[in-house]
Parts: sequence; C-alpha cells; structure tokens
Amino acid sequence: MVFWLCCLTGILITIVILLTLKIHLLKKSADEISDAFSDRLTSDSNVLIDLSSRDRHMRNLAYTINKELKKLINDRHRYQQGDAELKNAVTNISHDLRTPLTAVCGYLDMLDKEEQGENSKRYLKIIRGRTEIMKQLTEELFRYSVFTSVSDGTPSEPVILNSALEESLSAIYTSLKAGHITPSVTMPDVKVKRMLNRNALSRIFGNIISNAVKYSDGDLEITLEENGRITFSNHAEKLDEIQVGRLFDRFYTVETASSGSTGLGLSIARALTEQMGGSIDAEYEDGMILIHVHFPKHLL
Repeated sequence: MVFWLCCLTGILITIVILLTLKIHLLKKSADEISDAFSDRLTSDSNVLIDLSSRDRHMRNLAYTINKELKKLINDRHRYQQGDAELKNAVTNISHDLRTPLTAVCGYLDMLDKEEQGENSKRYLKIIRGRTEIMKQLTEELFRYSVFTSVSDGTPSEPVILNSALEESLSAIYTSLKAGHITPSVTMPDVKVKRMLNRNALSRIFGNIISNAVKYSDGDLEITLEENGRITFSNHAEKLDEIQVGRLFDRFYTVETASSGSTGLGLSIARALTEQMGGSIDAEYEDGMILIHVHFPKHLL
C-alpha cells in the first residue's frame, strides 16, 4: 500500500513539474509574441513574428497574428505612399499657383494707378481682398506640405525651451499688440533643455500663439514647467468643447475666428510636435482654451 502511494505521489509530482514547465514555456511564447508584435507596430519592418516554441497552439496563434500583421503592414505602406503623393501634389499645386497669383497682384497694382470710378474702386478692393486670401491659403498649403514632410531623422540640437518661448513671443509681438493682448508668462528658474529641431519648435510655438491671437478674448497665459510641459491658455467664451476638439483638424476653422484663417496652423504644430517625439492636445474648461505641449525628458 505504501509502495503504491509513493508511486502515485511520484506520478503527481512529475505531472506538476511537467505542467509547470509547460506553463513556463507558454508564458515565454506569449511574451515573445507580445514583444515581437509591439516591435513590428513601432518599426517600419516587414519581418514577421517567429517563435522558438514548438507548441502547436502558440504557433497557430503566431500564424494568425502574422496574417493580420501582413495586412496591417500593407495598409501602412499604402497609407504612407498615398500621404507622400498627396503632400507632393499639394506642394506642386501650391507652387504652380504662386506665379499666376503674383501676376494678378501685379496687374492690380497697375490698375490702382489708373483713374477709377467709385464702382471700379470698390470692385478692385474686393478682388484684392480675395486675392490676398488666396495667396495666404496657397502659402499655408505649401508650408504644410513642407513642414509635415519632415522625417524622423530631422537634425536636432540642444534647445532651451525658456529662450525659445521668449523668442517666439518677441517674433509675434506686433500681432499680440494689435489684439490688445499682454501675455502672462511663467517659467522656472532652471533652464529646460531638450534635443529638438529649433526651426520646427519655433514654428510650433508661433502657430499656437497665433491661434491665441485669433480666438482669445484678450488674454494669454503661458506656463513652462521643469518637466518640459508648456501650457497656453486664454479665455474664448464664444467657443465650445466640440470646436476646441477639432482645432487640430486640417482646414478646420471656427466661424468666430478672424477672416483669412486657413485652419492649418495647429495641424502643422501637431505634426511637428509628434515628429520630434512630443505630444500636444487641447481642452476647453470654464470658458478657456488650454493647449498643452509636452517634450518629455527622454528628449534630453
């Protein structure tokens, strides 16, 4: 009796050991699939998931994931190709429009020097206004296609966010003054350094501050934190959460904004921020727009 009990105990111990080993191998295979899948999603690679395990069920799982991964990779390549073609088309169209628009402006300047009746002056004023809007839109389209085509390998250099903010405010001082806006700026005593593209950063800050000039009720607060988070906030009672949520959409403009807006400024800011490894978002709270830009410490 004791002998059989010992045999049974030995068999149970063996089964437990085998099951433990099996579970360990399954966990290892699951981790391999998880790590490989995450890597394939974040890298531009056609390499599929490969397992060291011979387990039939885990290999079937890897096979199924690989099938879907192939579709995802193909879709991503088609999207990237289509996006590049669209940007090239926009760039070419914008460039082609510049020449005739410049000629139209030249002829308008010549007509201004001719004798005109009241109706002719009024019509010419309307035509010039529409032409200027077209020029602005064309220029913004060109800038958008150029700026958003910046690759991940954009040259970076040590940048002090404190100084970059001050420079951007100085550059747009005239527009702030015209909008009767005196910004309130809060910065830490320490210098917040990051490895970023200086020109792209200047464009981001400039576009965000320009957005504040368009939508502000007369105020602008800018706060820079030591962790690289910058918050731009201003009152905008005429807006709502839905409108603010769409501010980063291409070509979206709010009706209450000043005329001539193309709706590309914040879209460019978002594209450049994300290309440099940062994040940007907007929220609407108690009648205020808050735009948060964050360049984390790993960009040091």
